[in-house]
Amino acid sequence: MKAIGHFKALPVDNAEALVDLELPKPTPGTRDLLVAVEAISVNPADFRVRGRKVDDGQAAILGWDVAGTVVGMGDEVDGFALGDAVYYAGDLTRPGANSEYHAADHRIVGHRPARLSAIEAAALPLTVLTAWEALFERLGLSPEDRGTGKTLLIVGGAGGTGSVAIQLARLVPDLTVIATASRPESRTWCEKLGAHAVIDHFGDMPAQLAAFGRTNVDLVLILNDPDRHYPALAEILTPQGKICSIVPFTGSPEINLIMQKSATFVWEFMFTRSMFGTPDIDRQRVILNSAAKLIDDGRLISTLSESLGSINSANLRAAHARLESGRTIGKIVLSGF
Repeated sequence: MKAIGHFKALPVDNAEALVDLELPKPTPGTRDLLVAVEAISVNPADFRVRGRKVDDGQAAILGWDVAGTVVGMGDEVDGFALGDAVYYAGDLTRPGANSEYHAADHRIVGHRPARLSAIEAAALPLTVLTAWEALFERLGLSPEDRGTGKTLLIVGGAGGTGSVAIQLARLVPDLTVIATASRPESRTWCEKLGAHAVIDHFGDMPAQLAAFGRTNVDLVLILNDPDRHYPALAEILTPQGKICSIVPFTGSPEINLIMQKSATFVWEFMFTRSMFGTPDIDRQRVILNSAAKLIDDGRLISTLSESLGSINSANLRAAHARLESGRTIGKIVLSGF
């Protein structure tokens, strides 16, 4: 089968950073689905993992956003049939899906939204799972909440996860959703997705909040550059508030900044369930199916912003370069081989 892989960590402008390969078709395990890949999207996880590759002479395959069709399955699979249209994010400890066929544990796979094409659906799995887990499991929000009157600040609202997080947060009654964006086009994108207000994370965030009549926020979701933003966020966080980050610090943060506020700092790492085989691993199938229903009901939309054509090394390098620039909006998708 055709695949795109890499042998060692190289800058994205190097032609060998990602290369076209021919590999054997994977054999599904007892709990696996074998999926014919129709479309993929790219995430920061792709270039971060690419940058850590040890030069051991073995090719590694990236890609953790997939839309495809089930063409095979293991003996212990339930809830799926051959020909089912699916979407999922996969498992960081297994080969990625930048290939014609991909094997994935059925417990982390969802049925694709009926109203979306494969290209539109491929933009969603990793970011839907990340945003859903962050908002509803780590920060404790729920679409069933009533009268909370809380304020959520999403730092990096125009990226892939932010684009989903804004939409999901708007499902929570009485929650004020403020996003950050630094450019006119990214500000417009956040407003289109439903943010009540948008501020610039490179500006004076406390002063900008004050302009909206707020001195504090109850909840913060950090989606980029925590080293830069954490001090200001600690200042504007309300006492007993919560901060969730999906991005690691590069330095040692002064976590004591939120101690006197009895505040909570929590991580969200979408791959935790698959990486550690947690007892609730099938929760991700439930989340993806729930998101598919929201999409089919018209309450959530795809965050696809651009399609770069077929799945090959040149187009994938271009996609990685766009992501590494830190200036993408929504999700970039490739489709077909």
